[in-house]
Amino acid sequence: MSSEPPNDVVFPDALFDQRRARLRERLEQARLPYVLVTKPVDIFYLCGFKGSTGVLLLGPRRARLWVDPRYTLQAREQSRGADVIESREALSKAVGAWLRRARVAALGYQGAHLTCADFSRFRQEAKGKSSGPRWKSIGATMDELRMVKDQWEAERIRRAGALTAAVFREVLPMVKPGVPECDLAAELEYRMKRSGAEGPAFETIVASGPRSAWPHARASGRCLQGGELVIFDVGAILANYAADMTRTLYLGTATGRARRLYESVAAAQQETVQGLRPGLQAGQADAIAREALTRKGLADFFTHSTGHGVGLEVHERPRLGRGDQTPLPAGSVVTVEPGVYVEGYGGVRIEDTVLVVESGPEVLTPAAKEPWFIS
Repeated sequence: MSSEPPNDVVFPDALFDQRRARLRERLEQARLPYVLVTKPVDIFYLCGFKGSTGVLLLGPRRARLWVDPRYTLQAREQSRGADVIESREALSKAVGAWLRRARVAALGYQGAHLTCADFSRFRQEAKGKSSGPRWKSIGATMDELRMVKDQWEAERIRRAGALTAAVFREVLPMVKPGVPECDLAAELEYRMKRSGAEGPAFETIVASGPRSAWPHARASGRCLQGGELVIFDVGAILANYAADMTRTLYLGTATGRARRLYESVAAAQQETVQGLRPGLQAGQADAIAREALTRKGLADFFTHSTGHGVGLEVHERPRLGRGDQTPLPAGSVVTVEPGVYVEGYGGVRIEDTVLVVESGPEVLTPAAKEPWFIS
């Protein structure tokens, strides 16, 4: 299949300009002229720099990006709309010195990301001989901004989902009794990279038999056996964006018990996907799946939330969980993944990555769910 090589992606400057403008609007509402961004994925979101270490300061004028010498060349090439500043001393010291010189009175910071030790260092360096700026956590502001995917982002996730589905279809003929779970997981991850992905979005899950009742089982050396369920949870990262998909298979002629579990989960998943719309609360989406399984007498075997946001991270906001009142915005991308898990027997989970738009939900992981048994 054709795919966009991740290293050849061209990030339009206007994209980052729009994102920074949206963040500045939020800062103005909070009366914060500056914000210190330290979470790498958020730095990428705002200026395109993909390094694992850096500090981005966004203010009224042009942004500033501090990096250490390991990342100078990379930052100069990747960053958009930010002045790159190389620091050969601790980044907290370099940033603090700039804040003192600029006499910044107040700034926001990512309280959910900075450790207490790092926050103390930044605050101390910014003080100097004065009381220093007023610091205020911006809470979930960045998570909320990233919930809404623009068309550029949606297309990247769409491509990641198509690649994920294609790789799963390639590996299907290898699924048979006697094959170790870990061999199938390795094959899926190898084929992802060969098809252009940067790698798996998470450790690929292949869990068979009783182990398929573990929602987050890791692939083991256990060999697949006939007459058992097998769960595949797989997702690729392509051009920095993730996809997430789960399919369940049965090896052999499906028993009545296996059919009941599978068909119940499939119906709950389909009903939930069809119910997604902008404005629906995340908890309401969870309730659709939970009520569908309740009608089948299986609600007690559904042990996790119905889904989560997907984008630059494979788990991000919103969370489709009980009672969550977050409205799903148009342009959000979420997973829908109800499951049932029976101790000692096995489990069934079916998951798709879905784009929520006014015209109706779009499934971004187009791998068939039928036939689900391999005879």
